[in-house]
Amino acid sequence: MKKFLLLLLWITLYHLAPAQVPSLFLDGVVSTNLSERDMAISPDGNEMYYTIQSNQHVFSTIVHRRKISEDKWSAADVATFSGMSSDLEPSFSPDGKKLYFSSDRASAEKSSKDYDIWVVEKTSNGWSSPKNIGWPVNTTANEFYPSITNDGSIYFTAEYDKGVGKEDIYVSKLTDGIFSNPVPLDTAINSKLWEFNAFVAPDESFIAFTSYGRKDDHGGGDLYISVKSNGAWKPAVNASALNSPQLDYCPFSFQDEFYFTSGRHSIKATRESPITYKELTKLYNGTLNGSENIYKVSLKEVLKSVMSPDQNKD
Repeated sequence: MKKFLLLLLWITLYHLAPAQVPSLFLDGVVSTNLSERDMAISPDGNEMYYTIQSNQHVFSTIVHRRKISEDKWSAADVATFSGMSSDLEPSFSPDGKKLYFSSDRASAEKSSKDYDIWVVEKTSNGWSSPKNIGWPVNTTANEFYPSITNDGSIYFTAEYDKGVGKEDIYVSKLTDGIFSNPVPLDTAINSKLWEFNAFVAPDESFIAFTSYGRKDDHGGGDLYISVKSNGAWKPAVNASALNSPQLDYCPFSFQDEFYFTSGRHSIKATRESPITYKELTKLYNGTLNGSENIYKVSLKEVLKSVMSPDQNKD
């Protein structure tokens, strides 16, 4: 009995132990007083793409940086395929030859003004012209947040009438260059609520996504993680150490780091003494002014925090 109680205590402490505290990604460079979100780093580590979004989500643009040295990146430029319509959520194919993103731009394939998934391909002169990946992935509804696996499958977010919940995560398999009819992930991932913005490891070993409204939600929408075992997703676990009362979303992983977007801030609802105008402008022009920023944390610590002790022995 004593051994059982000690084991129970150890398991409890294990799950209560916080993971490494997330830090702002390139504070003052990428994470600024603007609203930055949903990033992608090329498989070779030499390019970075992320979205800058206006207030009230009126317009969003994908920007690009090149790696100059180990800790230095070039100044940001608007990506060659972006800047005219609202574009967001870039995602590389595992070989780095294609970059997928979501856009509300017009095309010959559709008459409605909705978000579809588009793709550009690497050429000797840079990226090709964007191409709408078409039906059956794209419909008259919105399709968001593509994530591509080693076998070419595409995971994405959509709000379909016949979905599991209010917004769901779908997968479409690629066979002979053709995407199959999208299928919603099962209830290990999707619920009757909102599930969106899923990053799937290229080998499909884990999936990270955001859900809003679950009983263990911190308030604004939380990051959840599921690992795959014997070909099936295990019930998703709240990545509690990462989440805040604000919306935490847009997960992405590169090498040993885990990235995500958060609206957390340093603004207090009340103060002990009146704030001065100088303090006010400094606060509102600072990085933690309530706009969204990109954070990073150790991927190993994130996965460790949501896996059982038995799984961590593997």
